[in-house]
Amino acid sequence: MYKKITADYIIPIKGAPIKDGVLILDQTDHIVAIENASNYDPSELQKHDGVLVPGFINTHCHLELSHMKGKVNTGSTLIPFITDVVSHRDFLEEIILEAIKKADEEMIREGIVAVGDISNKLDTAKQKAISPIKYYSFIEMFDFLQDSQAQSEFDKYLGVYNGHEQNDKNKKSCVPHAPYSVSKKLFQLLNDQNKHASTISIHNQETIAEYDLFRNKTGGFVDFYKAFNIQMDDFNATGMSSIHYAMEHMDPKQKTLFVHNTLSSEKDIQAAHDWNENVYWATCPNANLYIENRLPNYKHFIAQNAKMTIGTDSLTSNWQLSIIEEIKTIAKYQSHIDLETLLLWATLNGAEALGMADELGSFEVGKRPGINLLNLSIIEDENTLRFNLRNDTKVKKIA
Repeated sequence: MYKKITADYIIPIKGAPIKDGVLILDQTDHIVAIENASNYDPSELQKHDGVLVPGFINTHCHLELSHMKGKVNTGSTLIPFITDVVSHRDFLEEIILEAIKKADEEMIREGIVAVGDISNKLDTAKQKAISPIKYYSFIEMFDFLQDSQAQSEFDKYLGVYNGHEQNDKNKKSCVPHAPYSVSKKLFQLLNDQNKHASTISIHNQETIAEYDLFRNKTGGFVDFYKAFNIQMDDFNATGMSSIHYAMEHMDPKQKTLFVHNTLSSEKDIQAAHDWNENVYWATCPNANLYIENRLPNYKHFIAQNAKMTIGTDSLTSNWQLSIIEEIKTIAKYQSHIDLETLLLWATLNGAEALGMADELGSFEVGKRPGINLLNLSIIEDENTLRFNLRNDTKVKKIA
């Protein structure tokens, strides 16, 4: 028995919106056809008021930090934030695991069907194994620019990598944390490990201190390392922004997901596209506001036709795990971006970035992307069709 789900509009992501469209699903919720409601008796249809969109893709999260919700101050900037995270990580295991479970359940309710998740530990492995969400676990490594520590740190985190499942529902790869925390030697070890990886994630250009470190070897990171007795004698300023150091030492053959990009310039974006044709950019606007009180300039990315995706970051740096709330924040502060573009970022681009677009990200026959219902304002006349967010816009997961 097929399910026939219809609404005022369907936004398939690939292709124009369909008025009174019908998604026909088989018993496994795969799409077998996309048609029009006029072809069916109304009694056959599951009718909804609103707009149907594919399930959301959260390309950047730290699920294992869910127990730290509300523990770290807002607006502190990145370095004090990192210090707070380090000081608050040790909780009882049952508290950590319960918080992970609740965060996973929150994302399910919010219509998120896949997550790119940063993992430094094995705390999330059990929940990922039973969750309906597809996970891409990015096993994150860092050695604080110490070549002498690269092999021991790599070996330590390789145990975390081996402990996470690899199957049709869960992917994994070993990834660098950020340019300011990964030595040249550790980058090479990661490149050697990831010969067959799908996607490599790296935090990028989040704070002025990162810029100062690579341009001049000055600023907050120099003081941060000194406070922890970490030597920087072997580090030399590049005179360029940090993304250039990352590109010099990462593998351009790998699909690359740059995360945050709060300070990325148009020249930085263009340089990354010249370096690797498979570059994606994850923006986490609420986390950017939570930590640094700033947002990326999305005009730079649009001008370079960048493949944008959307993440939530963790509950340490966000008030919730909701892609629609991230979309609302972008629309509030940079309203020049239309909603259909933001939905592309939140669905198909994210699915492509995580190597999951064969099943997720758009309404197409053969896919099983999940179905979200949004209560949007719809403006339509002879020459105009526009979808706008409302203050009360929420997600209802349909399938």
